[in-house]
Amino acid sequence: MEEIKKQYIVDEQNRRIAVQIDLETFEKIEEILENHALVQLMKENESDYTLELNQAKAYYQTLEKVV
Repeated sequence: MEEIKKQYIVDEQNRRIAVQIDLETFEKIEEILENHALVQLMKENESDYTLELNQAKAYYQTLEKVV
């Protein structure tokens, strides 16, 4: 696993208040989270019926995303 390159944003007292990462890393993290959510969604629906990957992706796109 490669290390995430990050830059910290600090306040006047030099306390870390935020972190900045490059866009490529952010997009990888976002993809991992979305894939995890898809797996969880597929597991939740196992008892009723099984979604194929393409069906799960299509359904996931219809869900409201928290921003």
